[in-house]
Amino acid sequence: MSRRSARGNRLGLVVVGGLLLALGLVALAAGRGLLGPEVARDTLAGAWTGGVLEQRWMPYAAVAVALLAGFLALRWLLLQGMNDTVGRVVLDGRGDGRVEMSEGVARGALEREVSDYPGVRRARARLTESGNAPHLRLALTLEEDADVTAVWERVSAEALANLRHALGLGRIPAVVRMSMAAPVRAPRRELA
Repeated sequence: MSRRSARGNRLGLVVVGGLLLALGLVALAAGRGLLGPEVARDTLAGAWTGGVLEQRWMPYAAVAVALLAGFLALRWLLLQGMNDTVGRVVLDGRGDGRVEMSEGVARGALEREVSDYPGVRRARARLTESGNAPHLRLALTLEEDADVTAVWERVSAEALANLRHALGLGRIPAVVRMSMAAPVRAPRRELA
């Protein structure tokens, strides 16, 4: 998930949570009589609420609020499925034309190269942000006995340099995450 949609999720949750907290505190204060004894004794659908619900514009307002809530929910769902992976990387954009390469080609070459390093069980890469100035996210799963420092030095000295050279970039911002793999369990033996 991209940082922008994660930030939007947090902001939306804070707004909805704050609104629900405020409504709950008002209801608690009304029920405890802090807003006056008349409010505490009044039913939820009292005279004032009934008067508002009988207005001619109320069904239209309810439909508008429901449509807005549905639109916001649909937009949120669509954003959850999107990622910030670029589709194509621009190799040369000068002159009359452009030379582009599929992100999958660059990603696949990098993953194959890093997966062949000693101690690396699996490598997953993504090129993000923009096709003109991509950023790299590389997730490595290392063997339990891997030399983490040696893997990191080789990735930074060889793999990232090869990727920069292949894409024709002077620098490529990268986030490398390394995790250790769980040891492979031996199969259970049964006594004959």
